[in-house]
Amino acid sequence: MEQQIRDYILELGVDDVGVACAADYQSPKSYAITKFLPDAKSVIVLAFKPLTSCESPSMSAAQNGYLDLGSFAHTASYRIARQLENKYQAKVATISISYPFEMHNDRRAIADFSQRHAAVAAGLGKIGRHNLVIHPRFGTRVIFTSIITNLDLRPSARCDEDFCIHCNLCVENCPAGALAEEGRTDVMKCLSHSQPYGLGADITFQLQRLGKSPAEQQAMLVDEHYARLRQAAYLGNQYMCFNCLKNCPVGLA
Repeated sequence: MEQQIRDYILELGVDDVGVACAADYQSPKSYAITKFLPDAKSVIVLAFKPLTSCESPSMSAAQNGYLDLGSFAHTASYRIARQLENKYQAKVATISISYPFEMHNDRRAIADFSQRHAAVAAGLGKIGRHNLVIHPRFGTRVIFTSIITNLDLRPSARCDEDFCIHCNLCVENCPAGALAEEGRTDVMKCLSHSQPYGLGADITFQLQRLGKSPAEQQAMLVDEHYARLRQAAYLGNQYMCFNCLKNCPVGLA
């Protein structure tokens, strides 16, 4: 069964796939895996290599590359989940790249599910100095989605090799200084720079409008900054900085 599932996934165009036992998924801050599927036994992790357009000097081209990837990943995950249900009578829960996730004041910027920890558990890489997963073939340039299932699948072998070359280029090229402490990403520093038109920026904009005159408010609403806030709200998770990805030399050779 495992080989049939793997073949089906790769035939869809997914670049790599790994399987982890649900019990081996350990994320220190995200929810327990049973929150998503109470009788979870396995996690199927899908790996997608981004197009080279994702590193375009044009930010719109780079963002569009990731939006394309997200759309393809959603479709692939859904088709695989349907195949698992229809052919193997499985129960499934698909976990996307990012949104949607629950938002609570006591869990700011913490994902419900950690794709990184799932990928490591499924043998798809090891976490590097930049706190991202480094894939054996694709290096840092890889995105993951997961499908949790009640099927009891044979797990993939874990990676023992440290793929990070510890060149520190990710740390040195982080404009927010979010990687200064080894083993930890300062998420708020990262988001303030990488998502300048995210939720925090939108809240700031709305607060700045308070007390402004009608003429000042009109000027704010026709400014390009507001247009970018609206675009980000419509499109979803928009990153404007990929330095930790672009500066990593692993996987380029």
